[in-house]
Amino acid sequence: MPSRDFFHSMMRIGPVQIGTHRDRTGQTKHAAVCTNDRCGWSSDYSSQPAAQLAARTHRCRVN
Repeated sequence: MPSRDFFHSMMRIGPVQIGTHRDRTGQTKHAAVCTNDRCGWSSDYSSQPAAQLAARTHRCRVN
């Protein structure tokens, strides 16, 4: 039975939103996603401090 895919512990740093979720293997991951239109940047990290650092250093190339 597949696990439910939902995010919790949401936080926002600038245009980037960070959420915690479980991947297909059941490991906890932290996704950082840029919410600007047409940016398309997102990435998964194994720790929340890594996701926060990525969010703080992300620079959108969309004008």
